[in-house]
Amino acid sequence: MNFSVYWQHADAVSKTLYFVLLAMSITTWTVFVLRLMGTRQLKQQAYAQLSQALSKLKAKFAPLSFEQRKAVAEQALLRQISAEKSSAEKGVAVLGTIASLAPFVGLFGTVWGIFHALVAVGKSGQAGLAQVATPVGEALIMTGLGLAVAIPAVLAYNICTRVNRGLSHELQDQAHSLLIDTMLQQDSTAQVTEAKATSNHLVGGQA
Repeated sequence: MNFSVYWQHADAVSKTLYFVLLAMSITTWTVFVLRLMGTRQLKQQAYAQLSQALSKLKAKFAPLSFEQRKAVAEQALLRQISAEKSSAEKGVAVLGTIASLAPFVGLFGTVWGIFHALVAVGKSGQAGLAQVATPVGEALIMTGLGLAVAIPAVLAYNICTRVNRGLSHELQDQAHSLLIDTMLQQDSTAQVTEAKATSNHLVGGQA
């Protein structure tokens, strides 16, 4: 079927559904490309944010015990990881929504096309090919368009979800490394401070 001929016979509802599916398709590819392009940059920024979150707390670690320092550092890292995961998941819900809705939009167009075929048969009184060809063609095209939008959206959603899951694991590994390094540094600093205090006390006692 020539698409231009079909478009001339399509009514306002069918054309609206086409534009809705077109908007869904454009949104899907836009979000997918932006998510993939921004993943590497987001990872580098997330690493920097984790280090910065701990750097802000180092000045407050002095009066705390080792366990208290560890608990505070863990909470700061978990809070920062949660914020970075929220940034990485922006737009992914849109992909899931489009993947769920697109088949139903196409199905609605299919039902609408079959309805037109039945109306044409009722008006003519004959169930010939000439009466049902255009409406059935409209129904089949809408079904195909709905699937053409839904399938890439499902694939994009799964890929983005997998990428975000990998990013979450990498952030947790980086957070553990930062936590260990920070605790070792703070423990060494505390031991040096304690040794100096003990030395000063002994010197003062001998004097």
